[in-house]
Amino acid sequence: MEKTMSLGRVTLARLMSAIVILFMFLDSLSKFYKPTAVVEGTLELGYSEHHLLVIGILGLFSVILYAFPKSSILGAVLLTGYFGGAIATHIRLDNPLFTHTLFPLYLAILAWGGIWLRDEKLRSIFPCKE
Repeated sequence: MEKTMSLGRVTLARLMSAIVILFMFLDSLSKFYKPTAVVEGTLELGYSEHHLLVIGILGLFSVILYAFPKSSILGAVLLTGYFGGAIATHIRLDNPLFTHTLFPLYLAILAWGGIWLRDEKLRSIFPCKE
């Protein structure tokens, strides 16, 4: 973490990342415990119940990598792929755009935004032009 980073930027970066980590961690764990709502939702999306284990493992693995600073960029790349699959699923089902289809995009923006705010190297690759 750069020494001159403002407290506000650090706080915002951590908050953005924490939202993604908490959501994905709980979502992944729900795939293992299989509450009725999760199973029904999975079936509505066109997946079988036996897919829950694989989906849960992929999500959990990705978010664990994202949660650790040394592997956060790899985790963000994997989460982006995961979110892309979710977006494709919602598009295929003609689900509502802003509430269902783009929700994974919102998480991806939070994930990458959290890293971008705290990682000077990433900001040098993707600078914010004024």
